Formats: sequence, structure tokens, C-alpha cells
Amino acid sequence: MAGMVLVRDIMSKDVRVVRPDTSVKEVVATMNKFDIGSIVVVQGDRPVGIITERDILRRLVEPCLAPETLTARQVMTSPVLTIIETASIEEAAKLMVRKRVKRLPVMNNQKLVGIVTFTDIVTKVPTMLSMLEELVRPYHRSY
Repeated sequence: MAGMVLVRDIMSKDVRVVRPDTSVKEVVATMNKFDIGSIVVVQGDRPVGIITERDILRRLVEPCLAPETLTARQVMTSPVLTIIETASIEEAAKLMVRKRVKRLPVMNNQKLVGIVTFTDIVTKVPTMLSMLEELVRPYHRSY
């Protein structure tokens, strides 16, 4: 049963992070290098924000701003929604739907230990697909 699968069972453990003062040019280069659609902004081990491709489009590309002149802090979505690694996948899916997000940094004892995404859930626990289908409908915040 999907409720028995925990976030830690399917999360990605290799989370790419940047500091709040990292230039957006460097953020984009890191996202491209690792072929990822988001990056977590951390202060120490604590996530303070998240930057998604959509954030880049809305806050940098559309207003035609130079990526070397902005920092991660200026384009990140904050506060960032997180989940604990011992939460069930069902809890994670419900939270994603309720908050209209597709990515949740995963915490253990106030420390970032992973990230779980909409794609992780639907590919590894396909029984959750019907619950998450609302997230693929048009007009939503996507991180």
C-alpha cells in the first residue's frame, strides 16, 4: 500500500544547493550542469528558499534582468515548504496538492537530507497518480 512507503524511501539524496548570495548566473549554470529543474537555497544546513525554472522565467527572463546582477535570495521562493523524511508518501502527495507545489525538500533533525518531487512519486508509487493529477492541470505554482 502506498501509505506504507515513506518519503525517505523514494527521495533523491543528492540535493544540489546554493547559498543566498550566489549569483543567479551561477544558479542557472548549476541547474544546467546537473540537468535539474530546481535548486534549494540553504543557510547552513537549513533550506531558506527554492529556485525553480519558473522562478527564473518570471523573475529574471520576463523583466530582462542580467543574471550576474541578481542573487539567489532575490529570485528564490521563500519560505520553502519542507517535509520530514519519515512522512508517508501519501502525506507528501496531499501536501503538494494542498500547497500546489511539485517539490519538497526533505528534513531530518532540522537538516536537509533530500528532495522529493512530483515525478519521484508518480514514477515510484504510481498508485498516487490520481491524487496528484490536480498538480498537472494548468495555472499553478510549480516548484
